[in-house]
Amino acid sequence: RKSAEQGLDMSRLPVFSLQEKSYIKGTSDFLGLGHFTTRYITEKKYSSRQGPSYQNDRDLVELADPNWPDLGSKWLYSVPWGFRRLLNFAQTQYGDPPIYVTENGVSQKLHCIQLCDEWRIQYLKGYINEMLKAIKDGANVKGYTSWSLLDKFEWEKGYSDRYGFYYVGFKDRKRPRYPKASVQYYKRIITANGFPNPREVESWYLKALETCSINNQMLATEPLLSHMQMVTEIVVPTVCTLCILIAAVLLMLLLRRQS
Repeated sequence: RKSAEQGLDMSRLPVFSLQEKSYIKGTSDFLGLGHFTTRYITEKKYSSRQGPSYQNDRDLVELADPNWPDLGSKWLYSVPWGFRRLLNFAQTQYGDPPIYVTENGVSQKLHCIQLCDEWRIQYLKGYINEMLKAIKDGANVKGYTSWSLLDKFEWEKGYSDRYGFYYVGFKDRKRPRYPKASVQYYKRIITANGFPNPREVESWYLKALETCSINNQMLATEPLLSHMQMVTEIVVPTVCTLCILIAAVLLMLLLRRQS
């Protein structure tokens, strides 16, 4: 319809013949699904005269509940129940395929070192719990991959958006890596393959924050330690040179006395 309104002789959508449809039906091995957040939508008509565009073709507006936690990137809200609904939709819509969650995660808000990423811990807890509920509902989820292991290049956002479990010092040529609190928390989820009981899960949270506090202290002292090392490297040769000069003078005096 949009193509016709824009004066095109044929649709911009690809066309498959009945033979092609029959040939490819059921040939996929699994469904790879990346998910980060959820939106409400409402219909809104966009004029076709504006030309082809993503927004124009959709004819809708996205809405976010102001009560949803605002995390990291401006577009990213924590809405765990939306993840369960999406997995159940995929299960019914595509004939119960094996589902692999290829991406699921959250970035940090500030452009500074944040090792105590409790918001990421809460995000993981909420979303993985909803995935487990979807599995109990009947969704055939075979694997889950959290995004991401390290801070990395994020498309048009470059290195500014950090999704990693490990903080990477991009300005340092050695690219040092520092574990965030979510590292320990996610490690325990994987080890337990889920959440055993509320008390133990709470202990995971407290131990993770304790670890990140220690790492923060170590990170804060690094510039001082590197400065001390640099000063030592400068001073030590000077002291050694002075020692050699004193020893030489003493040797000369000793030789004169003997002569």
